[in-house]
Amino acid sequence: MDEIKLDPWGDSLVRDYEKLFTVFGIRPFREVLPLLDKPHLLHRRGVVFGHRDFDKVLQAYKSGEKVALLTGFMPSGRFHFGHKMLMDQIIYYQSIGIDVIIAIADIEAYVVRRIPRQEALRIAVEEYIANAVALGLDLSRARIYFQSNMDAPYYRLVQMFSQKVSMAEMEAIYGELSPGKIMASLTQMADILHPMLKEYGGYKHVFVPVGPDQDPHIRLARDIADRFESELGLRRPASTYHRFMTGLNGGKMSSSKPDSAIFLLEPIDSAVAKLKRALTGGRATVEEQRRLGGVPEACSVYEMY
Repeated sequence: MDEIKLDPWGDSLVRDYEKLFTVFGIRPFREVLPLLDKPHLLHRRGVVFGHRDFDKVLQAYKSGEKVALLTGFMPSGRFHFGHKMLMDQIIYYQSIGIDVIIAIADIEAYVVRRIPRQEALRIAVEEYIANAVALGLDLSRARIYFQSNMDAPYYRLVQMFSQKVSMAEMEAIYGELSPGKIMASLTQMADILHPMLKEYGGYKHVFVPVGPDQDPHIRLARDIADRFESELGLRRPASTYHRFMTGLNGGKMSSSKPDSAIFLLEPIDSAVAKLKRALTGGRATVEEQRRLGGVPEACSVYEMY
């Protein structure tokens, strides 16, 4: 079996999503699909492919309990269709009455991508928040915050969590770590778990929609929640997992690789030019194309539909 490495700060590429079920214990999303009365297109088509304890979240939601969606964006580049896939999920869950909390990971952008804080704030507002509103996010029913602007109870979690996580454990989850990445990881734990504190709503059911590369954060957050259950009343966060959107050149769509992505604020003529150059799954020759047809599974443009 090929080794699967999930790196929340790198370029993880998953070729066989089924392996994630056996290697990391992620559950197939299809088993909870019947619990959604009106599932989103991304659910029905299997783009959202896995989950951890999302069935418990849906049961709580159907029982009228408070449920929160927590997710985050690192403002390190322009907002592309891969980001839109996550935002579409956020807007869907907001539409069915789930509370939405969005972290703008400006501290992580500074530590991991070396993005100056003022530049991260500009990108967050002009790219991420502006596009979220344009796509239909209701800001009056969402809480958006910057990591650098949170208050004492949030930052206190970072310090407390550091007491019950060993360096060996973090290296087993993430691999080799710099001090900056250690702090970024613990700050993400505060992002995921702080909605459970009474200061931030006292939610007992929190779930995080992510790509599989973020699963190391989810696993650590669930372990930390167990260790602070009696002291802080934390509970394991749930999660859902969506497939990576394939870039136009066949790799992972990424803001750092402009030719791989279509950005939502990109001029139309630029987007059209990229589509014309995109990997489309065509055959090697015209004769083969006529005889066999294309290969839609390998077509990056087809995938976007």
